[in-house]
Amino acid sequence: MFFLGGIIAYICVFMEAHSLRRNRPVAIWLYIGAIMIVVQILLGGITRLTGSGLSITEWQPILGALPPMNEEAWQQAFHKYQQIAQFKYINNHFDLEDFKAIYFWEWLHRDWGRLLGFVFLFPFIYFVVKKKIGKSMIGPMIILFLLGGLQGVIGWIMVKSGIGTDLVYVSHIRLAVHFIAALVLLAYVIWFALKITVPSGRLTDSRPLKRLNFWLLVAITIQLVYGAFMAGTHAALAAPTWPDINGHWVPSQQMLNQGSFIADITHNLISIQFIHRTLAYLITALIVIWTFKSTKLPVDSMLYRVRFIPLAVVLLQVLLGVLSLVNSMNDMMLTYSILHQFGGIVLMSVMVFTYFYSRGGKIRG
Repeated sequence: MFFLGGIIAYICVFMEAHSLRRNRPVAIWLYIGAIMIVVQILLGGITRLTGSGLSITEWQPILGALPPMNEEAWQQAFHKYQQIAQFKYINNHFDLEDFKAIYFWEWLHRDWGRLLGFVFLFPFIYFVVKKKIGKSMIGPMIILFLLGGLQGVIGWIMVKSGIGTDLVYVSHIRLAVHFIAALVLLAYVIWFALKITVPSGRLTDSRPLKRLNFWLLVAITIQLVYGAFMAGTHAALAAPTWPDINGHWVPSQQMLNQGSFIADITHNLISIQFIHRTLAYLITALIVIWTFKSTKLPVDSMLYRVRFIPLAVVLLQVLLGVLSLVNSMNDMMLTYSILHQFGGIVLMSVMVFTYFYSRGGKIRG
């Protein structure tokens, strides 16, 4: 509850900012879209963790919006799934009811993506007709739609890679690309909404804070890539202990056995987990420094008012990460993992907000 309360408080602080009122309807639309993107990313996480991503073996943008509507259609869909490697080598014990369970998550993930397209497209047409969107916004809007379309293409490439091949799961590299592309889309939508609503006079000109914020975003992005690696390879199962890693603080012998440095940092489960943990500690330390620096800003600046939110989010995120790890072999794994993924998305979004507010203005800190 405290986690959700912090998020709500953060949103309220930014929504009460002195916005440019004529752009507010467009900004509200963009924020609704951003929330829906977050839901879509979480649905993607559930789809991956439940092994549901290859359950629908076809891509039908229109007809695929509806699930099988009768027993014969379900049997046909199940038969197609039985032809792929995941069923043959992993899920050959599945009956039709088991198949329906994994089919649901992939279907919901795809249909939510379709709904996202409608939510962005039709209000966009309405705002253009009503002249709520100026010429200067058209270019960024086109980029937004291109990013959204790219997500659909990447998603289908991921699914297709597991059909007609020996792959039992989609590559964790492809998963990371899909995940980061979704986060880029989310960050772009948030940034665009802020840009059309927040006047420059509300921004803080603090170059050291801005520089630190930038490197935090870089570190968080790398961390999120490794979060996708963790989920995609189920690396938590290789060392479900904390604070040590299978009894070692630095399991060097287990981290260097793939034949090359690149292979070790991308495919070695212990290396992936070690990097993910180390980055978590580094990001936490950097956010402590960021918090300390932000306390020196003018008290009427937005960054000063939200100075403790990044620290609260990152500490909760570390806690959720530990809980996800130590519960990776029981029934709570999915719950903690999705909460942990949500925390990562919130942390990235928070730091996008703070970076926006530190990019210059009339107030100096």
